[in-house]
Amino acid sequence: MYKYDSYDQAMVDARVAEFRDQCERRLSGKLSEDQFKPLRLMNGLYLQLHAYMLRVAIPYGTLDSRQMHALADIADKYDRGYGHFTTRQNIQYNWIKLEDAADILADLAKVEMHAIQTSGNCIRNISSDHFAGAAADEVVDPRPYAELLRQWSSFHPEFSYLPRKFKIAVIASEQDRAAMRLHDIGINIVRGPGGDLGAAFYVGGGMGRTPMIAPCIREFVPLDQLVTYSEACLRVYNRHGRRDNKYKARIKILVHEMGAEEYARQVEAEFAHLLEQGVEPPLAELERIKPFFDLPEEVANAADAPQAESPGSELAEWILANTHKHKNPAFVSAVISLKPVGGIPGDATAEQMHVMADLAKEYGFDELRVMHTQNIVLPHVRKADLPALFAKLQDASLATANLDAIDDIIACPGLDYCSLANARSIPVAQKISRRFAESGKAKELGKLKLKISGCINACGHHHAGHIGILGVDRKGVENYQLLLGGSEAEDVSLAKITGPGFDEDGVVDAIETVTDLYMREREDGERFLDTYRRLGMAPFKEALYG
Repeated sequence: MYKYDSYDQAMVDARVAEFRDQCERRLSGKLSEDQFKPLRLMNGLYLQLHAYMLRVAIPYGTLDSRQMHALADIADKYDRGYGHFTTRQNIQYNWIKLEDAADILADLAKVEMHAIQTSGNCIRNISSDHFAGAAADEVVDPRPYAELLRQWSSFHPEFSYLPRKFKIAVIASEQDRAAMRLHDIGINIVRGPGGDLGAAFYVGGGMGRTPMIAPCIREFVPLDQLVTYSEACLRVYNRHGRRDNKYKARIKILVHEMGAEEYARQVEAEFAHLLEQGVEPPLAELERIKPFFDLPEEVANAADAPQAESPGSELAEWILANTHKHKNPAFVSAVISLKPVGGIPGDATAEQMHVMADLAKEYGFDELRVMHTQNIVLPHVRKADLPALFAKLQDASLATANLDAIDDIIACPGLDYCSLANARSIPVAQKISRRFAESGKAKELGKLKLKISGCINACGHHHAGHIGILGVDRKGVENYQLLLGGSEAEDVSLAKITGPGFDEDGVVDAIETVTDLYMREREDGERFLDTYRRLGMAPFKEALYG
């Protein structure tokens, strides 16, 4: 994984000193909240319902054991003993005191981490495939290119105050494991007709109150011009994006209103202008970065090994559910579930974070990944080590075998923490998890992605769920709309609302009604999404509303 150079370290150290001064001035009353707000947001500090929330950047979700231990220590020292892993491959702390904020950033800087640009109208954390570098189906590891984009976008003077926040994802396989087309810019590294590597650019996706799927504006950009083309995309947005209405300020609105063809035409013109001006792609920096992402030699060269398991055992069930094919058949990528039955999706205690750090050191070549589905991955695990790993995960309550099942729920913090939310997400997720675990239906349902948001901002990605739940306010009462048919994968689609909403218990019953219909009507091999697409909305509405 990438290691800071002297420039990186100087940058984060300078930011810590700067923010410490800003916090001191706020605490002394020299800065008003209105003056302080844009400063704290650029450092990932939000003011939530009960306390400040700090969002820490984990670029493309990759971190090592030293960093995970540091995150656990922060949870213990400055929070209430836990952290919340997010759909942006970051971590959030929900109970931060303003007087501690700069100290936390200083502790992060000691382990090559920060909270820069995790909020504000700027380019946010660059996300990627959580199996990058290990996945058998990728054409190349996308993370060096994500890192190059991180460096280019950090403190970029032209893009520090965009019309609205901006999110980029980079993948390198046909299977989309990063919701790439639901980003402001989605980049898929592909092979062209001649075998050369290049990037397909998708621009104008997003969720929120106006969900849109990004159209492809160029099928192949030479890979050495990826950053320059990204800059052209941002320049057109920065020039034309609306600043008079934050609800219409995202690039998806610009691309929709301008039209994908006209937007692409202007990007091509800007791209040509940048090349004419001699804007050089940072190839030397790319070559410097690449070796940081090489597979450990032992992983690259290890011979295949038998997988120790007993058919029908808990271990076998976990291996089947929670491991992913590795490019070296002697290894797998092992998913650590942060979704125990009745738990809070994405939460991990400090003790669990310490355990995951130790396991990464012992079994995972000192590397972990945060998934956008709010779980953790050890990307390189020997098959022979799986029994020992599983036993230690069981001891830490981290061995739930539910990857991509109905109880592997994505959920935002909702009204329990967020000042923007209209309804609670966490209790609904907990009730659904318990209901389907107790009935035994979770295993019968197979792959079924359920996502919950506590408001229209869609931090829980409800539009992209096979089943989605959106919490809304109905005359002061929490109400839950049910949506069906979404997908964030390569078969991307947006879920549609079934009809009138439900109360908290009613929406759990509604989920069971919908899934019972699916189990009656599914054909061999069909996921819930396949059955829904074949049947359409009508039979589900009939079952729900009569």
